Amino acid sequence: MNPNTVAAAYRTLRERGVVETAGRRGTRVRSRPASTPRESLGVEAPEGAVDISDGNPDPALLPSLTEALAVAADRASHAPVLYGGPAVDPELASHARAELAADGIPADHLAVTSGSLDAIERVLAAHLRPGDAVAVEDPGWGSLLDLVPGLGLRAVPVAVDDEGPLADALERALGEGARAVVVTCRAQNPTGAAVSAARARELRAVLAARPGTLLIEDDHGHGIVDLPPHTLAGTTEHWALARSTAKAYGPDLRLAVLAGDALTVDRVRGRQRLGPGWVSHVLQHAVAHLWASGSVDPAHVARSYAGRRDALIAALADRDITAYGRTGMNVWLHAPDETGAVARLLHAGWAAAPGARFRLASPPGLRLTVSRLAPREIPLLAADLASAISPGEARRYG
Repeated sequence: MNPNTVAAAYRTLRERGVVETAGRRGTRVRSRPASTPRESLGVEAPEGAVDISDGNPDPALLPSLTEALAVAADRASHAPVLYGGPAVDPELASHARAELAADGIPADHLAVTSGSLDAIERVLAAHLRPGDAVAVEDPGWGSLLDLVPGLGLRAVPVAVDDEGPLADALERALGEGARAVVVTCRAQNPTGAAVSAARARELRAVLAARPGTLLIEDDHGHGIVDLPPHTLAGTTEHWALARSTAKAYGPDLRLAVLAGDALTVDRVRGRQRLGPGWVSHVLQHAVAHLWASGSVDPAHVARSYAGRRDALIAALADRDITAYGRTGMNVWLHAPDETGAVARLLHAGWAAAPGARFRLASPPGLRLTVSRLAPREIPLLAADLASAISPGEARRYG
């Protein structure tokens, strides 16, 4: 066959997520289609089981939306938003800029998207082409690990610890050709990592040596974490930071504020105009009202989640099992027999998320969502976890 025909066939297969290219290791057929969501790599919680797999916030810690939506609806009835109006609600922009500036994040250019994943997808699409490589945290957010190959891109794993991505691992990924990197500021999913000031300095040094790298930061932990974000924003020529409302105010709001450099934000907003146009101003104004009213106390929410995380981690430590969860609502632990552990936990009445949802090259594990655990359930869960995995092997993996 003509070499050009073969090359075109490979390119089409790669863009459709059927194959993936691994540099000198060649091109391989993916183990599953790019469109298959990682959520399918789990079990449904049967009736009577406690679901600790879904990653949802505690509904009791979410604010009521009644007043905010009523205020937004009343405003819309008196001054409806029509075609040609501003894409970003001025009141929302004002609050967002103030909070971003307080965290040291440049906020001259803003967009509003339908959540963090929508923001990340639009930024990646604004700068990359199918076949490009993206450095991602490993273990990392399963939806992002689905999105990257879904866009025809190639994921390059970057190891993480409690302080965020490892600088040497990021440098290695960029050396292997990654043109972009996605970093979680805090409440990293699934490990709970939060980028420390010291780690941020190391990561900035790596990125400063490669200013052409597209930097994307995910700050979905805003409002549920009492640690400040140690941002990397502005280190590279093109960057973006998405601040989501999902975990603190409710997933169904489907809203995130995106800050970034002028070109990146302009491209995102330009592409939005060709599709949805804008995110509903009713939702934007409702979120602005929630922010202005102080309806969520981040310190209180953070203490609530920390109490459950710390209690479970301590109970597991008493059973010689190392677990991780510095911030957020999840606990991560290594489990050499991941599938068996999930099955044994399900038999004991707990539906846990298998680590396969969240990892590329990192060891097997389990993610446990603690957000809705009652205090009395924590020692029971720890005991059942100890029975579900081998403590000696889990200690060696940790």
